[in-house]
Amino acid sequence: MAKTKSVFTCSDCGGQTPRWQGQCPHCSAWNTLVEGPAEQGGTSRHRYASIAGTSSGPRVLAEIQPRESPRVPTGIDEFDRVLGGGLVPGGVVLIGGDPGIGKSTLLLQALSVLADRLPTLYVTGEESAEQVALRAQRLQLIPGGLQILPEISLERILGVLTETKPKVAVIDSIQTVYSENLQSAPGSVGQVRECAAQLTRHAKQQGVTLIMVGHVTKDGALAGPRVLEHIVDTVLYFEGDTHSTFRLIRAFKNRFGAVNELGVFAMTDRGLRGVSNPSAIFLSQHSQQVSGSCILVTQEGTRPLLVEIQALVDSAHSPSPRRLSVGLEQNRLAMLLAVLHRHAGVVCFDQDVFVNAVGGVKISEPAADLPVLLAIVSSLRNEPLPRRLAAFGEVGLAGEIRPAPRGQERLREAAKLGFDTVLIPAANAPKQSLPGLNVIAVERLDDALARVRELDNAD
Repeated sequence: MAKTKSVFTCSDCGGQTPRWQGQCPHCSAWNTLVEGPAEQGGTSRHRYASIAGTSSGPRVLAEIQPRESPRVPTGIDEFDRVLGGGLVPGGVVLIGGDPGIGKSTLLLQALSVLADRLPTLYVTGEESAEQVALRAQRLQLIPGGLQILPEISLERILGVLTETKPKVAVIDSIQTVYSENLQSAPGSVGQVRECAAQLTRHAKQQGVTLIMVGHVTKDGALAGPRVLEHIVDTVLYFEGDTHSTFRLIRAFKNRFGAVNELGVFAMTDRGLRGVSNPSAIFLSQHSQQVSGSCILVTQEGTRPLLVEIQALVDSAHSPSPRRLSVGLEQNRLAMLLAVLHRHAGVVCFDQDVFVNAVGGVKISEPAADLPVLLAIVSSLRNEPLPRRLAAFGEVGLAGEIRPAPRGQERLREAAKLGFDTVLIPAANAPKQSLPGLNVIAVERLDDALARVRELDNAD
């Protein structure tokens, strides 16, 4: 009996090699090669050729007339915001998130609204048609024209898409779909890569808006090959704790809109509902002034948000003080504490430092540096900051306060929510004063701490 031929496939890029190696020869990732049976019938080149459509040869860019397709609103404002204004005909969207966080619920709500205007198709590979109908009944949805297809075979799905010609289709999920031309199991690197490429090519050629649901690993990354995120147009991630009422959707890639755009939802008994004023859920309501709390004016995509940064500084009870941050970068916290010691003379080497962004939001921009340090100093000294004070600004290693993008929009958002004092970098100082807003522009960290002490003494 002939021995079954096997190959080693990279779990990151999907590249294959006949022998095991510690490092992938295609993407240079370490320990990502997984052994599996060779795919009989191969992955032919024509399956991946011209995913965006048929090509007629090179053309001069100056002679090409740009054409922008009209957006298709889903009827869910927060979802449309993350998408960049709505769905794009021929666009492919990939949505990932933890199990039970609300991916299928959101898409069923969106398709229920779209079904009244457009032909839609919901392909479910994880549930039966009766289970989907039961969820729609629980959410009190009446999707009259929505078609349900419980199927996991790629060839049958493509056949139904060609026959019914929907304008919007959902594949829930891409890891359950398999191609009969491959021998590997559903969810394997080869199957996910092949099925996603075939579905993407069909969407581009037929002008179908395709939304694929993707599973995530225990590390929070999308399961399957990394090429899955490259071939789609938009990648959305659900954030937040599944035990919390609120859900956050962030755009990590968007060819038709802003990256890092954030949509905020509240999970109710009737599904996900958009939050019109998301800053309210990121601000804690204290009955009295507390130490270790500072308001950050951050920018998520095109939306300015106010987020409360909380810090707790306590005496260390071990030789190695703890540095823990939730919603903020861990390594950046250690760097900021070193800058605080060197350029402001505030010592924390014998203290445990804990920092948290309220509401489960993840802050990745460096404009959170100044509010983090203000909250740490406030907790260390047990001195509350002024009640209506907000701040933003990046702190450099030399102790300088560097500017943040879209400073004017941040200031207007702070004024709209009733804050009367904002501590900002000197480079973000407005040319004209804003009514009812006291803007304090600083150039260095020690200057910022001194101005805050002056405000406390004035109160």
